[in-house]
Amino acid sequence: MSHKIFTSLLILASLFAVRCTKESKSGLSQGTTAEEMAIQFVNAFYSFDEDSLKSVLRHAAESQPGILYYQKWAQCGNYQVVQRNDFVVKNDSLLICPVTVKDDLIGALAIDFNVTDSFHVKVIKGQIRSVYTSSNDPDLYFEAKDWVRQNRPDLIDKSCEGIWEDGTTPCECVKGMVAGFRAFNSTR
Repeated sequence: MSHKIFTSLLILASLFAVRCTKESKSGLSQGTTAEEMAIQFVNAFYSFDEDSLKSVLRHAAESQPGILYYQKWAQCGNYQVVQRNDFVVKNDSLLICPVTVKDDLIGALAIDFNVTDSFHVKVIKGQIRSVYTSSNDPDLYFEAKDWVRQNRPDLIDKSCEGIWEDGTTPCECVKGMVAGFRAFNSTR
């Protein structure tokens, strides 16, 4: 590694360390805007680091189980960020954060499409209070899900039990669903 690159990395690490020492007890820098908080959420989600995401969601207890499940689902479904789109500010407390991803589910359907997941992040009094998701999954995705439930329940019944509620096996669930999508696609 050249001396210039090493020096640059050392300076960046020093700047990061200074920034971290100025964080408040909430884990966010003093004066952090709702947009910055939403960025921290998206970064934590796609880091696939559960502890980081829990930290960002510490004031959103009701959202934690579903979002943590979805994070593991996304990790095991090989979600890769294609594009982070501009946030949409809906009102003084709600931001919509759309992120376009490539994933194994759509890949199994062999279509040229990237899903955009939208995280609806509610910030109240400087804290993330809730997060829920929506997406623009194509009709074929829902058709494939129904087909798997009807024709290959063996792939998902056990692993997807409690999905999005109290399910404990998001990796097994998404992998079973991907296998089912491949089987569905072979019938088309």
